[in-house]
Formats: sequence, structure tokens, C-alpha cells
Amino acid sequence: MSDSTGPERSGSTSPNRNVVSNAPGPVTPGTDVAQPRAASPERFENPGLPPHVDRMADTDVKAARRAERQVAFLFVLSILGTLLTLVGYFAVPLRDDTSASAVLLSNILLGTGLFLALFGIGTGAVHWAKTLMPDHEEIDERHQIEGSPQDQKEAVAILADGIGDSGIGRRPLIRNTLVGAIALAPLPALVLLKDTGPNPEGVLAETIWRAGDRLVTDPTGTPVLASDLEIGSVVHVQPEGIEESTHFLDEKAKAAVLLIRLEPEELSEESRPGSYAGIVAYSKICTHMGCPVALYEQTTNHLLCPCHQSTFDVTQDCKVIFGPASRALPQLPIDVDGEGYLMATAGFSEPIGPSYWEREKDEKRMSEES
Repeated sequence: MSDSTGPERSGSTSPNRNVVSNAPGPVTPGTDVAQPRAASPERFENPGLPPHVDRMADTDVKAARRAERQVAFLFVLSILGTLLTLVGYFAVPLRDDTSASAVLLSNILLGTGLFLALFGIGTGAVHWAKTLMPDHEEIDERHQIEGSPQDQKEAVAILADGIGDSGIGRRPLIRNTLVGAIALAPLPALVLLKDTGPNPEGVLAETIWRAGDRLVTDPTGTPVLASDLEIGSVVHVQPEGIEESTHFLDEKAKAAVLLIRLEPEELSEESRPGSYAGIVAYSKICTHMGCPVALYEQTTNHLLCPCHQSTFDVTQDCKVIFGPASRALPQLPIDVDGEGYLMATAGFSEPIGPSYWEREKDEKRMSEES
């Protein structure tokens, strides 16, 4: 009696199992035994490039001329778009008394013109490459990045051949319309850049704060009594009468100030000259990116900008102790008037907010004036 559970001898099969070769065919689960296949090759044979297929423009002269006219049409369309942009800009000027319909017409002309100007050049160049430029496949074996002098000469020769193959010398219609489209395309940018306005000339540096301005709460406009502020108090303030300014929102954005009361002995020597009885006022505009600095931690006397985590030490004249900000928050010098209300004794002595091109010049001018 044979043992049916023991290992099978080499070359034998179990009565209820079949040996499966590498030949294709169905395999019955549970009954067939798969034999190992032949080892895969270490390198697969290079399949090469597929056969080249000529385009219509490669074999049909009429198709090539038709494609040439299409490319020229797209370049002419770009030229017309540029001219439409200039016409829309000068024919429909925007002023303070411009009607809504005129603004709409200006937007339509400018938008349509710029679209056509850029679309025409881009689409024309792509259509030119797809239909008329050579599209023969080539293989370039990998090599060292730095080429030999001979390789460099060959590269220059390839570029020259590419210019010749593009047909730009043989197709004056495409060449002339392309030159015209490219030459006119920058004109809208030059014209529209004029509307960025003149140099601000200190507008970014100057605020509406002046000596004698009372500090009032934002947004209620209530004057602040120094005696009402307790240790650890934080109040958002603005100058009294700012609502009557010509550009209210602009002035309010620059004049935002944070009022904080600390123990007088906690303040450094740099902070005390502009303070009153431990009350200090600092610009609320972060010197990094102009975000509002409005998070105050009383236990550490730190001000935190929530945008990029710049941290300022109120006891050390709001100098930067952490984060990307590069300058301390400017201090607004304060005192009290005859009725005990807090007021500014002067404006800021340096530009508020983040850096800008003319900041050093404005800072020098403000220091000289003060």
C-alpha cells in the first residue's frame, strides 16, 4: 500500500493533478501545476521608431500653400488684436465720470484685443510647426552634458539647419506677418503700464496721524481715557475724525494702531519716550507683508502676526524676536490732553508696513523733518 501523502518522486505526478507546460491553454484551479517559465531576457530588443507618415503638406503643394495662408492669417489676426487693444484704450478712456456702459465697452475691447493678439501668435506658431516644419523622427544617444568643440560646432550647424528647414527664408508671407505680430504685441503692455500711475512720492510712508490727534476706538470712535485702561488692556484705535478724510479706507488701512498697557517698569529705555504711564501705541501693520498684527499674549508681552508668525516684543520697543519680519513695528508717541484723553504727540517717525522701493529715501526725509 503506497503512501499518498508523501512527497512525489521526481518526474511523477499525482493521480488527481496534471502538469502544465508553457504552452498556452486553460488552467484548471486546484488540479493543474504550473511549471516555471523560461527566464526573461536581461535586455529587451529596441523596437525602434514607427514608420514615418507624411503629412498632406509634405506631399501636396496646394496643402502646403493652404497651411501657409492659415499661419499668416493667424499672425494677421494677432496684429488686428493688438490694434484693437490700442483703439479700445485710446477711444474709450476711463475717467472718474465714465459711465458703466463705457467701462463695459472698454473691458470688452481690451480683453478681446489682448486675447486675439496672444492667441494669434501662439496658435500660428503651433500650426506652423505642426504642418510645415519638418517632423522626421531622430534618435540622439545619451552622452556627456559637456560637449567637445566638435559637438558644439555640430550643434550650431543643427540650429542653422533648423532655421533652414523651418522655411522662414522661403516663405516671406509667414516671415513678414510673424515679424509684424511680434513687433506690435508689446505695445498694449507699454500703453497699459502707463496706468500704473506716477511715483507715489511718500504716499506709502505718510499717515493721517498728526500731533494733537485723539486716539479713538475702532470702529466706535470713542475717545480713550488713560485712566480706563487696565494692565494688559489691548485696544484697537485710530485718529479722531479719520472718517472725514478724502480717502477714508486708504488712510484707515495705514493708520491702524494697537494700544497696550503694561507695567511702566516692564518697558525698555527705547520704549519709554513715546509711552504714557506704561501705555504704548504701535502700528498694527506688520513690517513683513502688511498683515494686521492683532494677537497679543499678555504673559510674555508678545505681539504675533497670524500670517507668517512674526513675533514682536512689546517691552523691547516691538523689536522682532521671531519670524520673517526684518524691522520693529513703528511706535506712535502718545500723551494725554487736559481732559485725560490719550492723544498723539506726533506722527510716526518712520514709514509703516513692509518694505517698498522708495522706503529708505522716505525714511531719511522723515527723520530730517522730525
